Amino acid sequence: MGGLLQALVGASEKAAHIARLCRREEPLFQLLVAEKTGADRNRRFLQDFKTLADVLIQEVIKHDLGKEFPELQGHIHGEESNEFRNGQGETVAVRVCATPGDTAALLLSVLEPERAAAELLAAAVHQDMALGDAELANVALSIPTQDLAIWIDPIDSTNEYIGGREDMALVDGIAPAGLCSALVLIGAYDRRTGCPVLGVINEPFFRRDPLTHRWQGRYHWGVAYGDMRLCSLSPPPLRPTPCVVLSRAERGAVRAALGPLCGDRLRFAAGAGYKMLCVILGLADAYVLSEGSTFAWDACAPHAILRALGGGTVALAGALRARQAGDTGPPPELVYNCLAEGAVGAERWANRGGLVAYAHPQHLEAVLA
Repeated sequence: MGGLLQALVGASEKAAHIARLCRREEPLFQLLVAEKTGADRNRRFLQDFKTLADVLIQEVIKHDLGKEFPELQGHIHGEESNEFRNGQGETVAVRVCATPGDTAALLLSVLEPERAAAELLAAAVHQDMALGDAELANVALSIPTQDLAIWIDPIDSTNEYIGGREDMALVDGIAPAGLCSALVLIGAYDRRTGCPVLGVINEPFFRRDPLTHRWQGRYHWGVAYGDMRLCSLSPPPLRPTPCVVLSRAERGAVRAALGPLCGDRLRFAAGAGYKMLCVILGLADAYVLSEGSTFAWDACAPHAILRALGGGTVALAGALRARQAGDTGPPPELVYNCLAEGAVGAERWANRGGLVAYAHPQHLEAVLA
């Protein structure tokens, strides 16, 4: 299992590299901008280049993890379908081929006539990533890999990724929006219980290198299995007045209800993964969402890290019902192996009833009070 942790981090680093590449290299960046602005919308290979970037990263992670851990094959899940329709009306299944040339040819069948873009992506897909992380290399775990499954969000907060805003002023360390909120999320959960046990969050756009001006990333990981708690971060301090981060679309009633608890410490940000990361980093003490607008792939990885730090993530509606019924015990945590009844498509994996992600149980209780 120690090897799986290193493999998840390595996969996240390759994913982050591809995400940066799509913004740095001109042939790829032009496709990204064209999708955003609607130029050439009639050209069928631009079906949605952002989605192609998402799918390719997802398939790279599936390929690399499945190759190293065959017992995970068929249990690595993501948001996107890997099927695209090309300019000739043919359906192409995006996948990693045996060689860079074969992968480039497959991608060209989707991106035709953008050969340079296809070749750049294929080279990145087949690149070996060296971590050079001594602390991570020394982590040895014994969790049966055959008991696990994986949720991937290849580019969380894709609208911010496409928009690419870099000039967002931080509010107490929290970015209200912008490129820094685009993350790679890879979480492992127990197939039987659905409990998240391992999470990796990669920030591809953490900061610009002062010399090269190229983007540099960073990653965080956590393990919560049985009584084991390991994390690349230290638990954030417990503050007497909690800071709660919300979506800007959050209902006024929720904002009003949190006002007496937080005072002027309500903050707003984009992306579910980023808001959970704010809690992990101690920039916020809780993330509250009243709608079922997040999914298993958004929450699994950060939830595992929160558990490793002593926090967690619960369904808001269910926790409030339990409190109203007089149940004072810890609310049940979100799980990642259960389909929502009666739902179809992506909604099958929605976190219905909203959520509360928290670093300290005291702040969860304060939110629910």
